[in-house]
Amino acid sequence: MPAVSWLSVAPVKGLALTQRDELTLESFGALENRRFHLLDERGRFVNGLTRLERSLFPVVPRWDPDADSLSLTFPDGSIVDGPVELGEPVSTRFYERDEPGRIVRGPWAAALSDYAGRELRLARTDVPGRAVDRLDGSVSIVSDESVDELARQAGIDRADARRFRMLVGVRGGEPHVEDTWIGREVRFGEAVVRVHEQVARCAITTKNPDTGERDLDTLRVIKAYRGTRGVKHLDFGVYGEVVTPGRVRAGDAIEPLA
Repeated sequence: MPAVSWLSVAPVKGLALTQRDELTLESFGALENRRFHLLDERGRFVNGLTRLERSLFPVVPRWDPDADSLSLTFPDGSIVDGPVELGEPVSTRFYERDEPGRIVRGPWAAALSDYAGRELRLARTDVPGRAVDRLDGSVSIVSDESVDELARQAGIDRADARRFRMLVGVRGGEPHVEDTWIGREVRFGEAVVRVHEQVARCAITTKNPDTGERDLDTLRVIKAYRGTRGVKHLDFGVYGEVVTPGRVRAGDAIEPLA
């Protein structure tokens, strides 16, 4: 039976992923995932494809939701931290919708701007779980076997699953077993997720998750052995939404229900 092999969150969208032993999946997804995001000098959403002097992937964020404190660890070992204080309102365009939020006051924006070589501001959406590509896709899933198969197809020893920036990793099935869950409810530990669709991948997956440098042509590999969905979608992994909130831990069994 497949089981949860890892869990990862991005407290600040576009920065490094942080690994977790357990997560609580709420109706909106994981509270710790994508709680903060970045804006450029014109108020536009900044992600891993935005042109910067240096990639932000090596910057490690940690957010304590109970204390509402945020720390950023930079590659040179320096740490910028403190309590979160919300400032003026802002609206962020996430793909095809606008989400209200507030600018986060404090030292983080200046530190990130200095590192990236471009003016950046830190923001937080008013409602958790809204800084996602699709509101019905707050839980993203990929199997280790799928990542292993991509590495085999690419002719390399291994590929790092972090480059796909998914919330839940699974192990114990055939490659792309997660595709068979589309349209079904699946139990992950205490939580139940309805899986909706494959994830159409973009060029972020070609970048090394530690350095942000392009080092693997994932899109070419996926197209070569998986083909395309419709005109252009290159699918890898799946996404869904929480129908029963609950705790999920690494090692928990995964059970398709319907």
